[in-house]
Amino acid sequence: MTVLAERGPALRRARVAVCVMFLIPGIAIGVWTARIPALKERLALGDGQLSLALLGIAAGALAGMQIVGYLVDRYGSGRVMIPLAFAQAAVLLPPAVMPDLPALAASLALFGAVHGMLDVSMNAGAVEVERAWGRPLMSSFHAVFSIGGFLGAAAGGLFAHAGIGPWPTFAATAALLAALAALAARWAPKTTPEGGTRPGREPGGRGGSGGKVQGVLLLGVLAFCCMIGEGASADWGSVYLREDLGSSAGFAATAYAAFSIMMTAGRLAGDRLATLLGPVALVRCCGMLAGAGLSAALLIGHPVAGVIGFGCFGAGLSCIVPQVFSAAGHRDPARAGQALARVASLGYLGFLTGPVLIGALSEVLGLPRALAIPAVLALFVALAAPAVRRATAAREAPGGSGEEAGGRTADRATG
Repeated sequence: MTVLAERGPALRRARVAVCVMFLIPGIAIGVWTARIPALKERLALGDGQLSLALLGIAAGALAGMQIVGYLVDRYGSGRVMIPLAFAQAAVLLPPAVMPDLPALAASLALFGAVHGMLDVSMNAGAVEVERAWGRPLMSSFHAVFSIGGFLGAAAGGLFAHAGIGPWPTFAATAALLAALAALAARWAPKTTPEGGTRPGREPGGRGGSGGKVQGVLLLGVLAFCCMIGEGASADWGSVYLREDLGSSAGFAATAYAAFSIMMTAGRLAGDRLATLLGPVALVRCCGMLAGAGLSAALLIGHPVAGVIGFGCFGAGLSCIVPQVFSAAGHRDPARAGQALARVASLGYLGFLTGPVLIGALSEVLGLPRALAIPAVLALFVALAAPAVRRATAAREAPGGSGEEAGGRTADRATG
């Protein structure tokens, strides 16, 4: 990780710039998702063929995340995420004009690689701003991403309703994203390598590296557990209400709507809750809300209870991933980019495998019992909540430098 040099108005501008960085990929993925049906129709793809193409996004994102962590640690988030923001705008265009399935899959792999790299670098930038600010901010950044996804999906839907094809839709969106990236470039965080350390080298020479790696791995497991639930809610929530509880198609769609709305609302309130409760208590309470809420809904087995349960599940998961990312970024400042890349990769893997896992288990256990798995995993996250405690306060000795003392004060303030 790197040290953020700004203070005062410059720090506030850096916060706005990082917010814009979160908005850009949210809009991009939202508008892309809204135009999938049009691209599927244009290329006459079957469901299986479309799934193969979409795997390109996953493969590209996971590959990109492995590369970008070192770059962030070496050059700072500001120097990495701004070019990637412009690239995110550019890579939105090729999928609209690809002539066949292999070309579409290749273009989506590029889209996924840029998206994954921007995801890690913008989260590193968020950690830097949060660290300089002295109080929790991560949830608000993730809320901006959720809002961007909603705006992108709404815009894509409006273009589709007007009968406008994918190319004009993506071109207009790309122009907007490039303009936002140019705006953010003026205010992006200015960072320098921390304490003269280099990525891959332990500050002070020895000690603690094994524990840090294990700590980051546990944080990645927590992200994996949460993202399994997020992916399962997106793909199976409405199916559960429609096929298992017998609700109408329109009412079934409100399951994921409730999940998404409550997740965004929870993230908007997350920073204040983290300041009030501390990250450990917040993650513990959120994990219990998510697990107990969804479990109760599955036991009741009524459509209204299902919508409420998925709403509780979204509210519970909303604050956990931001706290996990924040803890990963603060755990080892010299390697924050690489830590975030590991955690993000595991989380993304959970998002991809969650729907598949639930689908496979539903064939054996039935969908209601299969959906209990994300609820159990949320309760596991509640038990493992101490993993998000800031490590700096524990390892810094009394009487350290002024910067270290400030870090201890921030840790006490945030739990």
